[in-house]
Amino acid sequence: MEAAAATTLEVVHETRYDYAAPVALAHHLAHLQPLDDDYQRLLAHEVVTEPPVDWRHAGTDAFGNACLWLSSAQLHERLRVRSTSRVALRPRFAALQPAAAPAWDELAAALRFVAGGRYDPAVAFVQPSPYVPRLPELLDHARPSLLPGRPVAEAAIDLMHRLHADFAYRSDSTEIDTPLATAFAQRAGVCQDFAHLLAGALRMAGVPARYVSGYLLTQPPEGGSALLGADASHAWVQVYSPGTPGVPADWLDLDPTNDCVPGCGHVRVALGRDFGDVTPLRGVIRGGGRHTLSVAVGTRVIDPGLALANGPAEEMR
Repeated sequence: MEAAAATTLEVVHETRYDYAAPVALAHHLAHLQPLDDDYQRLLAHEVVTEPPVDWRHAGTDAFGNACLWLSSAQLHERLRVRSTSRVALRPRFAALQPAAAPAWDELAAALRFVAGGRYDPAVAFVQPSPYVPRLPELLDHARPSLLPGRPVAEAAIDLMHRLHADFAYRSDSTEIDTPLATAFAQRAGVCQDFAHLLAGALRMAGVPARYVSGYLLTQPPEGGSALLGADASHAWVQVYSPGTPGVPADWLDLDPTNDCVPGCGHVRVALGRDFGDVTPLRGVIRGGGRHTLSVAVGTRVIDPGLALANGPAEEMR
């Protein structure tokens, strides 16, 4: 069987801070480099700052995500961080068989702590986290999807459908620090909230769920209507579904904002427990006073020949 043709995308993510007073010292942590694996090949990546920083260091965080640390001791009243990435995507879930997944309740039971038992790293994504606390109302909302013995992939997809139907996407309805309980109560939020709600509901049932940060192509290559959340960094969820046919590496991606299993329009950047683990850019500064933040993201399909001109995973300088 021939491998599916790849879709090549270019993503430009620009973040700009304008300060009311000069900044004397700044330290920033960036999660901007897309993941690189068999289904998402990182062809090129660069991060440019204006003004240039004094020090930068690339590494990985505790979850294995690519990170970039930036520091500047030069006075500046504006900071612009521009990330440009090119990736080649192949569909990961074209052969998905949700009905062949393990039962969600058996999976949850197997992950419970037993003295002397085998440790599964997925347990880390069952626990509550700063942005996804334990909320009993999330479990109540999930119960109609969590029928006894139901395959975990089927249950999670059904829960995604119901969450998408019951909650409204409203771009100004929440802030980064809006409590999850507030988003649940008002039945509205942005992609970050949708991801936290789905992850929280699954975790309340004992099913591991990871938060995914990334980018979204407005018009998916597979066709269909335009997707929500493409004008900024996007977020969705991975549910643990070990041994399920058509699920590489045991984690199934689900996008509750758009009610879909991602195809070739979702670019994965980082994985964590919640937004706080994978924030695209955050830091601390001395000085600056009040500031304004502006973010712009553009994702487009490009000619594969153009993307390969610089060589695989080469910095585009």
